[in-house]
Amino acid sequence: MAVVVRAGAAPLVRLGVLAAVIGAVPEGLTGRLVGAAAGAALFVAAAAVTALAHRSRYAALAAGATRAGRYDLLQDRAVTVRNWRRGHRWWLLLAFVVALGSAFALPVAGGLLLAGAGAGLRLKAGWLGRRERALDALLWVRVDWLDRRGGAPAGKAVRGLRSTGVAAGDATPGGARRRATASV
Repeated sequence: MAVVVRAGAAPLVRLGVLAAVIGAVPEGLTGRLVGAAAGAALFVAAAAVTALAHRSRYAALAAGATRAGRYDLLQDRAVTVRNWRRGHRWWLLLAFVVALGSAFALPVAGGLLLAGAGAGLRLKAGWLGRRERALDALLWVRVDWLDRRGGAPAGKAVRGLRSTGVAAGDATPGGARRRATASV
């Protein structure tokens, strides 16, 4: 589940920082200093709202997780990330264009807002990772409950979560990529 949450964090942060850097070029209606200050406030607000949104739903799903069965379809981390990013690429592009366009009114602010949303997703994935470590299990959303675009990990279609041991799959708690360990 944390993999789906974390899938959008990196593109949002990268596009947000790029939009903020490019957005610093025009003077805008308010000036760069005001835009940067507003952008910093928007970054913090977006990160907090994104990180705290739907926590009760995530907690309820995690508390009701059942052991993954033989016929449950669980997906690799790389496939999940690729599906999410492909399914949301037009929304990411639209958000980037809007952040760039907002620079003519309030420089830097739109890009920092976008980056704040990505940082909030990263914080939420970290929170989910701590829950997974406390449960000593990885939490998974069944593939057939996510739509082909990646879906929402706590959306209406998700009726419950599946759990496996922390050594299962190619992701660590929190959705990070599992590093290969050297055998001795």
